[in-house]
Amino acid sequence: MLKALYDQMMAKASHRHALWWLAAVSFIESSVFPIPPDIMLIPMVLAAPTQWWRIALVCTVSSVLGGYLGYAIGYFAMDTIGAAILSAFHLNDKFLALKPIIDEWGVWFIIVKGMTPIPYKLVTITAGAFDFDLAHFTFASVIARGMRFFLVAALLWRFGPPIRDFVEKRLTLVTTVFILLLVGGFVALKFL
Repeated sequence: MLKALYDQMMAKASHRHALWWLAAVSFIESSVFPIPPDIMLIPMVLAAPTQWWRIALVCTVSSVLGGYLGYAIGYFAMDTIGAAILSAFHLNDKFLALKPIIDEWGVWFIIVKGMTPIPYKLVTITAGAFDFDLAHFTFASVIARGMRFFLVAALLWRFGPPIRDFVEKRLTLVTTVFILLLVGGFVALKFL
């Protein structure tokens, strides 16, 4: 079933309305859809490298807006819809363990987890369920999703097809290095 879904996403990436499909996938992936939007973003950037920023922007904005749906599910319907979604993705055990982490790390947690392949729906639903501050959630989501999608798109634009395999196989490594550079920059600014 996932293979068929993957093949459909790849087909949508070359569709004449690909940006709309990317927006839809990015939106629903933030709360219920199992396949990340990178599946469409990568071939779209490779097909139209000069439009990399536009493709990344559509992906980012749609993902952040979809994050509000995930947040609302967690906030208003955690016991019903939220629990069903987490159960479908086998994330129930991770949900309760996140409460102390969100309480302590908040924005940083959302930024780090929002950039990694860890299901973003877990982050959005959990943030809503634990009544995380919506303004902070928005800020962290924009940073996390923007960095992730713009980083992937920029690498594909700059290096083309050879970077595709590298990014797909090592997305966690690429985002971890980027996070370390970002945190290092904040630390450096603090001491300047």
